[in-house]
Amino acid sequence: MKRVTGIGGLFFKTKDPKSTKEWYKKHLGFNTDDWGCTFWWKDNDGKKCTTQWSPFEKDSKYFEPSKKEFMFNYRVENLVELIKTLKEEGITVVGEIEEYDYGKFGWILDNDGNKIELWEPKDVAFL
Repeated sequence: MKRVTGIGGLFFKTKDPKSTKEWYKKHLGFNTDDWGCTFWWKDNDGKKCTTQWSPFEKDSKYFEPSKKEFMFNYRVENLVELIKTLKEEGITVVGEIEEYDYGKFGWILDNDGNKIELWEPKDVAFL
């Protein structure tokens, strides 16, 4: 079973997400929207994929129980099986798997207590 297949997103806290998105748009050319910026790329098989860059409010609770100012999102192929395997390996799973039209999400904690988001994407939802 493949585990992580790529980076799905980079999420971080900032005091002013709107101005942060504007700064990145103006100075680095990010095509920002309400969520941040979606980067398109192709995997080794030529399939269209996305990676999301998103600034969050400084007081966001989304990264909890981690106290860090960031959270990584990793792309996976089979989230249900991976979460099951990680539980068997003694990894802390946070919450339940959630499913949306753009994919399934699950969360774990790494060995430093950082919350990691695992995403089984449906990239076609973004086309």
